[in-house]
Amino acid sequence: MLELKKTPEHTIDRVFLLALLALFAATTFLVVSIGAKQYHSIADSMSAKKKKQSNSPLRVIIILVLLGLLAYKHQLFDGKLLENIPTIESNEEKPEILTSPQHDGALEIPMIQSSTGGQILKRKGYTLSYNADYKTPQWVAWELTKKETKGKEGRTNKFLPDPDVRGAKAYTGDYTKSGYDRGHMAPAADMKWNKQAMEESFYMSNICPQNPNLNRGDWNDLEEKSRQWAKKYGAVYIACGPIYDTKRPKRIGNNKVAVPHAFYKVILINDKKNPQAIGFIFPNSAGHKPLKKYMVTVDSVEKRTDIDFFPALPDEIENRIEAELVQELP
Repeated sequence: MLELKKTPEHTIDRVFLLALLALFAATTFLVVSIGAKQYHSIADSMSAKKKKQSNSPLRVIIILVLLGLLAYKHQLFDGKLLENIPTIESNEEKPEILTSPQHDGALEIPMIQSSTGGQILKRKGYTLSYNADYKTPQWVAWELTKKETKGKEGRTNKFLPDPDVRGAKAYTGDYTKSGYDRGHMAPAADMKWNKQAMEESFYMSNICPQNPNLNRGDWNDLEEKSRQWAKKYGAVYIACGPIYDTKRPKRIGNNKVAVPHAFYKVILINDKKNPQAIGFIFPNSAGHKPLKKYMVTVDSVEKRTDIDFFPALPDEIENRIEAELVQELP
């Protein structure tokens, strides 16, 4: 809806302006009319005396127009007249945009609340914090947009040790005959939009030992659901990783890769009208259950992992949506 912005009233100036514009229009009409008559007079070879007489009113009108224009110019450029002309402004409400004043605007990047933060590795399609002791990530975070879900890049299925990891790292052979899948944290299917992103999703720093039934079942179901939300809402922000309930977890392979007790995933649906943050915790075991059975508040995931998720959100929004338990999947 449009409304006039209120300014101080100067009625005399406005009346003068309207009168001046009316005079200008009238004199312009007269000039054109008289000019046409003058043309016909010349064409008909009227006497010089008569032509001179007909020029007299034309001169008067032209002088009046010039005087009016001078007066208008004086008022216009004096600034007083323009100050009093009402301006039109729109009071249409713009939707609230969830901004992220921290982390360079990356809503998905979490924050380790303790001093155990690992090596940060930024990839084409995701960012992760790497735990060199467990040889698994602490968290992996990425934004998934609607456009990215339409990518056509094929899976490489080429698992590689991460060339940028400092110190001890996992190798694909550590998982051989272990009974665990090489479970993606940032899934390859989310990286179809770019060849480099797809290749880097197979770095072992993005992989955890995962129960095969979980990896190919309920965990995969949530990955599919996340892509559906990205298509529906335009973008989602995701962070996930392993949960270790003890300091001495089971290890596999020559490089002693730690086996998680569970996995978490938190998803921010940044809908401007109704933002939602949904938490999930999956035991690292077999199970074919509805995703609703794994749903928890993001606050409860934070307490179990000692990680602060979505810290770039305004505090009042973050506190509210992370404390809410979503009753039904969007």
